[in-house]
This record gives sequence, structure tokens and C-alpha cells, in this order.
Amino acid sequence: MVLYNSIGRNYADLRRPDRRIASGIDATLGDAANVVDVGAGAGSYEPLNRTVLAVEPSEVMIRQRPAGAATWLQGSAEALPLGGASFDAAMAVLTIHHWTDLERGLAEVARVARKRVALLTWVPDARPFWLTEDYFPETAAIDRKIFPRALVLTAMLERVIGPVDIEPVPISYDCTDGFLGAYWRRPESYLNADVRSAVSGFTKIDADPGLAKLCSDLDTGYWAERNHHLLGLEELDLGYRIFRCEIPASL
Repeated sequence: MVLYNSIGRNYADLRRPDRRIASGIDATLGDAANVVDVGAGAGSYEPLNRTVLAVEPSEVMIRQRPAGAATWLQGSAEALPLGGASFDAAMAVLTIHHWTDLERGLAEVARVARKRVALLTWVPDARPFWLTEDYFPETAAIDRKIFPRALVLTAMLERVIGPVDIEPVPISYDCTDGFLGAYWRRPESYLNADVRSAVSGFTKIDADPGLAKLCSDLDTGYWAERNHHLLGLEELDLGYRIFRCEIPASL
């Protein structure tokens, strides 16, 4: 998470929780009264109706947590500074691709949660996304290496934690959380350097050629012509998924 010490400085302003995604996460947490948020960042999606403890490695992200946010500890997913079975549930939102050892992190999450785990992530077996397919294919190639496919992640979760249910998370055209796919119907947003600064994928490539192409295609109307089928949609499945894992009583 050293990455977020350099790119996360305006994260809280641009990565504001989307109420529809928040509702899905809250439903997945079920009856959990207390929750640990692993890789908590600036505090997005931490439910207000439960007791939450945030665990986050980046000092920059911790400093952006708003007044009144959940209590936090600095630490990593792979070595949670918590006792076993100390929370009803654990949550991890758009973070597991940053963990240095995914299986070890999941084992730690299973160790500290009693009932269930809720993970929001992206799966690379999703349909192609115009942004990465047409303008930033390097990002797509990198992401397909660091995000496990749905079947692979499901098998790992079932082995390390317990039974898994998967729910698609369609992204609304006006999504308020500025992750990579959030602006799928607002293509001009990707030309904004501040927007890109809150998306880790842009830090790993030379974005200039893709940005120049996107700018040109928007100016000429080619983007709208090529993607006209998107302009009337209210939401789109871009591959974001919530994985709900129930922890067997024997763990």
C-alpha cells in the first residue's frame, strides 16, 4: 500500500461512496453488529449502523478519514493486529488486488471474523470495457494479472474461508465513487488529471497516448458513434462483484 502514500492525496474527494453499492455491501454483512474493514482507505462504505474498526496501512489514507469515522488501526491485511474471532464480520472493498499475499490476507480475515466476509472486487472475466480495450489496453493486461478470475477467487475463498455467494454489482451512469469503471457514460471525465489520480491503474502506464486518442475521438464524435448503445443505459455490468463468504462454525 505504499502506492497510496503517493497517489491517494485527494482520494476522499473523488472516491465518495455510491449509495447503491453501499446498500449491496450492507445487505451482504447481514446481521453483523461489529465489522472490521480491511484495507479501509479513507472510510468509504463503512456502515453507520454497525460498530466498525478500520485497518489501513497507508498514512496518507488514514489522514483523509473524516471526523466521526470509525476507529482505525494501522496495519496490513496479511498481518491483522487483532485477536481471533473478534468481529462478527469482515469487509474489504476494492482492495484485495493491492494485497501482497492474497491467500494469507484471506486467511487473516477468516481468523478475525466469526460469521461472514464481504468482498467487493472486479473480476477479469467480465465483458470488455471500452476504456481499457480501445484506449488503455496496458491497464487491461495488468489488471488481468493482478485480479483473480471469478472461479479462481471462489475456489480460494471456499478453501480458506467457507461457502461463497456472488452478486453482480451494476455500475450506475452517475456513480459517485471514482474507480476505473465509474465514468463509463461520462468519458470526458477520464481526461481530468484529478480523476485519474484516484485510480491506481493509471499510475502503472504511460497514459498520454490513450488520452490523446480519447480526446480526439470525443472531439470528432467518433466515441459517441462507436458507443451510442451505452448512452441510453442507466447502469452497466462492468465486472464488479460482491463475494459473500459464510464462515463455518468450526473455524
